[in-house]
Amino acid sequence: MIDLKGLARFDTPTVCNVIELAGLRSKASGYADSRLQACFPGLPSMVGYATTATFRSAMPPPDGAAYGGIEEQLETFANLPGPAVVVFQDLDDPPAAATFGEILCTTYQRFGAVGLVTSGTGRDIQMVEPLRFPCFVTGTQGAHGYCHFPQLGIPVRVCGLVIRPGDLLHGDRNGLTVVPPEIAPVLERECDAFMMAEAVILDYLKGTDSPKVAQFAAARKECGRQIREIGARLSAFVSKRP
Repeated sequence: MIDLKGLARFDTPTVCNVIELAGLRSKASGYADSRLQACFPGLPSMVGYATTATFRSAMPPPDGAAYGGIEEQLETFANLPGPAVVVFQDLDDPPAAATFGEILCTTYQRFGAVGLVTSGTGRDIQMVEPLRFPCFVTGTQGAHGYCHFPQLGIPVRVCGLVIRPGDLLHGDRNGLTVVPPEIAPVLERECDAFMMAEAVILDYLKGTDSPKVAQFAAARKECGRQIREIGARLSAFVSKRP
């Protein structure tokens, strides 16, 4: 069982640092690029499972139904192993109108979602902010255009990151990453260990008025030793999985 609340204790950079140690993917992949920004950077980390869709607003949908597909989309939440993060790939380039506003975010939140990610834009920011519902966007726009969801439950690309239905996502003001399922069960434990390793350096630097290079080097060496141990544990855990 994966403790999502436990993972939410950590910032996304720490999660990315530990994921790197597992060696399951390139250090330059698995996270969104700098186009994706948190609308509400003061909120805690968002952790949940992706339910994906494409989005279009530049032209009317074939059936003329605004927000067509939302009921079917909401039903997909029940198929996830935990709370949903709604993920949209905006097919219009540049975005023609906002992907979400107050009503859409309120709807998703009431049905149990814990956040929203879009390669497009959002609106009603001042109304959505009190919901404390994390949203990640590439910008804002005032109008909603011809909003509809052409496809549901397919792999999507958001700011360089491929997200598949059911992917475990971790995001905060620093960005968004996909958590590899191979290490998800032990990620919380190893994030704790990583922070303890980094604390060796930070405690030394903050605990003296006159830092010395030799002592700093010793702290870095000890930090590195602990981090290597984390990597070894992750490798051992992955190798034992079926």
